[in-house]
Amino acid sequence: MNQIVNKSIKLTTTLLILMSCLFSYAQNTQEFKGQILDKNTNKPLALADLTVTKSNISTVSNSEGEFSLKVPENLINNSVVVSYLGYQKLEFKLLDLKTNMTIYLEQVPTVLAEIDLVTPQDAAELVKKTFALKGDNYFNETIFMTGFYRETIKKRNRNASLSEAVVTIKKQSYTTNKSDDITLIKARKNTNYARLDTVALKLQGGPFSSLYTDVIKYPKFIFSNNTMANYDFTFGRTTQIDNKLVYVVNFIQKKTISSPMYYGTLYIDAKTSALTSASYNLNVENREEAGKLFVRKKPLTATVYPTEASYRVNYRTKDGKWYFGYSNIILTFKVNWKNRWFNSKYTLQSEMAITDWEINENAVKTKTQKLRPNSILQNKASGFSDPDFWGAYNIIEPEKSIENAINKISKQLKKE
Repeated sequence: MNQIVNKSIKLTTTLLILMSCLFSYAQNTQEFKGQILDKNTNKPLALADLTVTKSNISTVSNSEGEFSLKVPENLINNSVVVSYLGYQKLEFKLLDLKTNMTIYLEQVPTVLAEIDLVTPQDAAELVKKTFALKGDNYFNETIFMTGFYRETIKKRNRNASLSEAVVTIKKQSYTTNKSDDITLIKARKNTNYARLDTVALKLQGGPFSSLYTDVIKYPKFIFSNNTMANYDFTFGRTTQIDNKLVYVVNFIQKKTISSPMYYGTLYIDAKTSALTSASYNLNVENREEAGKLFVRKKPLTATVYPTEASYRVNYRTKDGKWYFGYSNIILTFKVNWKNRWFNSKYTLQSEMAITDWEINENAVKTKTQKLRPNSILQNKASGFSDPDFWGAYNIIEPEKSIENAINKISKQLKKE
């Protein structure tokens, strides 16, 4: 159950610049930028999905609703689909997407249009059904993904470390117990070690921790056969995604359970019982017990405990099959030092977005070295001064704070 927390801390990766990549991207691409807002409130919509039709190319909007989408010239006449939980799906021609265009999405009321739709009475049984049907609802063959990964570590509100990478993922079938594999295509990192101490350096996650938020692929981390009975499940208000009805199931550990477990919300497709997304947190009320889940080693003069451990995973669908599309992890810790007046606060945030995928195994042109889950990210700051560093790869548009951090790194490199 708690392995996902341990892996979020223990699993780190060494970024290796590989000579080859998974997919052959067209050199000539056109980039579209814009922002997605709520039509009524003008509120930015974070993590909205943008997918190019007749392809597997996609991206997500950042926390400020901003996005960047790079499309090969041979797909420029296709359309783009913009979708967001609880909002009306929007589709239009890529050629109609102007530079820095603002896209407005409109909330839709939940309408029980299907007369024969039978609302389940037992939320726990619906969750069990979701896992039982994973072989029907999710890819039961290996697919090869390209993803963008970003990880930041902050000491209080100041950036101490920034890592970004384009990764290749060999996503194993949802019906097998085989773990996913990751290789690195391109990466950059910069760390200000003056802002980090020996405890903070243990808080690095890596791309593998993002994959483990996939609760359908790795149910043992939260909803194993042994732990399912330790939760209470209740229905929330139903919603929609892509004009399809979605059940909302809330879960929380039973009051009789004292050890730290999870609480959160599952969004389950009403027709197929497939999990479309999930957001959940670790219960960190018991500081001592929660701290044991994260901290392997620390100085004797320090007390370390988590104040937040939140996770999110989104799935996408193609031809009736769902697959892992996006994940986000936020881990916040406090470090109290003996004989010091002030404590230290560290926040690690990591996210991964799948930007393309392929079923054909021959897409891997040459053998590449796999990343080991226990390796560390190596500094390679040179890429921050190159505005075209990512080339034709789709990335998550950086937020303003990250843009400022990149600008500072670039200025520092120019001085050196």
